[in-house]
Amino acid sequence: MPLPTPLYTAAQGRALDAYATQTLGVPGYTLMKRAGEAALRFLRTRWPTAHSIVIVCGGGNNGGDGYVMARFAQAAGLTVTVLAATPVEVLRGDAQQACLDFKSSGGRMQLFAAPLLAEGEVIVDALLGTGLATAVRSEAAAIIHAINVSERPVFALDVPSGLDSDRGVALGDAVRATGTVCFITLKTGLFVGDGPDFAGNVFFDDLEVVAPATPEFRPRLERIIEAEAARALPPRARAANKGDFGHVLIVGSGVGMPGAVRLSGEACLRVGAGLVTVAVAPENVGAIASGCPELICRPVAHADDLTDALENADVVAIGPGLGRSDWARAAFDRVLTCGKPLIVDADALNLLSAAPRRRAGWILTPHPGEAGRLLGTNAKAVQEDRLAALDALLERYGGTVVLKGAGTLVATAGAVPGLCERGNPGMATPGAGDVLTGVIAGILAQCRDAALAARVGVWVHAMAGDSAARNGGERGLLASDIARELRTWVNR
Repeated sequence: MPLPTPLYTAAQGRALDAYATQTLGVPGYTLMKRAGEAALRFLRTRWPTAHSIVIVCGGGNNGGDGYVMARFAQAAGLTVTVLAATPVEVLRGDAQQACLDFKSSGGRMQLFAAPLLAEGEVIVDALLGTGLATAVRSEAAAIIHAINVSERPVFALDVPSGLDSDRGVALGDAVRATGTVCFITLKTGLFVGDGPDFAGNVFFDDLEVVAPATPEFRPRLERIIEAEAARALPPRARAANKGDFGHVLIVGSGVGMPGAVRLSGEACLRVGAGLVTVAVAPENVGAIASGCPELICRPVAHADDLTDALENADVVAIGPGLGRSDWARAAFDRVLTCGKPLIVDADALNLLSAAPRRRAGWILTPHPGEAGRLLGTNAKAVQEDRLAALDALLERYGGTVVLKGAGTLVATAGAVPGLCERGNPGMATPGAGDVLTGVIAGILAQCRDAALAARVGVWVHAMAGDSAARNGGERGLLASDIARELRTWVNR
């Protein structure tokens, strides 16, 4: 089953489970059997030649899923060893029934012992489920450590044990899975924070349960998909001219920083903006004009020099290479009065953090460090709960917020926030954020929808980064490499 677009919290997943049993009348053990069957199907798809598996079962319903999977795997002819982290007599409800059914079928079960992990070609993690909210206890932590050092591929059921299902952070210790199968709903924690590093390849089965269209089941996030790019960037009319695709003004590149605005401006052109003007410190004009003659360069000695350029622009971006000098502050203050659709990035965000304000029409694009300054905290606090930071930024500053990083998040008031799961570590390179600013500005100039432009801009930028990495590897990837790949992803 392909991955769905909506992502939910652990609490919503439990609520949907209750909805299935209490409203739809599906017995809990039926759902558990569906989960076990789906888990086995995906395991055999991922590791088709594996004949022996070890399943580590905890004491809750996650463990119950493991016992069901063990019974089905044994019936399918696999050699199955269940390592019980919880004594059988402690099990309750459906998990107890699943364990008893496995034993009745002749299943082999032992109390957990780390050396026995070596008996499996694949280890199945059915230790802890989505209900974990505090640090993993020492007994479970020891099991998690043993799994992680086993040198075996690991397949996690619903969520890797020890991973916060909502925030994507390890609660002390967490299983580093090769793959994870999610049941009923995709959990946000598999896609945000460090979640992707722990989850590996994600598989999904809804167990024949579909969330009703009610407020309590409004997704917490939704994956940004290619169809959104098609909506923002439809085919062009044959008789189109450059005036149909917007005029973007990018303000930045203070003394000694010509490269930032050049990267932004070129990216803006690469995604299809009709005209791009860059307004920069006078000493930078020559370097930018000679490096990218397609850009219109305007020297700005004083903030008043921006007046004509601001009047002629359809979209304005400020920040790349701007600096924090008196010149930068004057330019920033002038741009904020222009009344045009606005993208705020880099040093402009740092200037904004010194004098916070709200605005409905702008797009803010902070990385975690900038987000920390905007919120009066730090990057570490932002990364510990990226969704909470996103909500706080939107509440404090309004508009559309793009929280950059692995799993970039995009939020606009009244809409389900978007998540971009594309991109790669090679994109952690100087200037990549400047390219993103140009991408968003260029798409906004064409579609005139800030929320859509931000989501599609993030997706296009990430896909271009992935193309660049495929062509030469992640290490040593340059921002200009990303810019060169942009045309592919706005012309699909």
